[in-house]
Amino acid sequence: MCVRVELTKRPVEGFSAGLLEDDNIFEWEIMIMGPHDTLYEGGFFRAIMTFPKEYPLLPPKLRFTTDIYHPNVYPNGEVCISILHPPGEDKYGYEQASERWSPVHTVETILISVISMLSSPNDESPANIEAAKEWRDNYPSYKKKVQRIARRSAEEF
Repeated sequence: MCVRVELTKRPVEGFSAGLLEDDNIFEWEIMIMGPHDTLYEGGFFRAIMTFPKEYPLLPPKLRFTTDIYHPNVYPNGEVCISILHPPGEDKYGYEQASERWSPVHTVETILISVISMLSSPNDESPANIEAAKEWRDNYPSYKKKVQRIARRSAEEF
């Protein structure tokens, strides 16, 4: 995985990534900085990206280890976005095959997608139903909760 070298040469604003343990290339520690002009601004969100042995044919999994409240993040921290879903047709017909995993994706494109997800949640197919419902029905309460979590994450950093 020469991605590590590539990210070192051309760092991308908004996140950092590196091996969790030097001798395990399948688990990466990720730090995502809350994007500017979003409810997550100022927060520091840690995550673990786990690559399957079949990578790059199958997508990695990304799970936040810092508390985060978002319609597209399961309560256990696992991120649910199209490019992290296995390649091929969606058996439920919600996603097109072109929106799902492809070996052309990199750690960089995945994390840019996650940063984009933080800016604009997809509430049509939520991983966290409570967060999606609150985002739609009581945005002021959702906003307050997310900003409190972002502040706490910065304090813990």
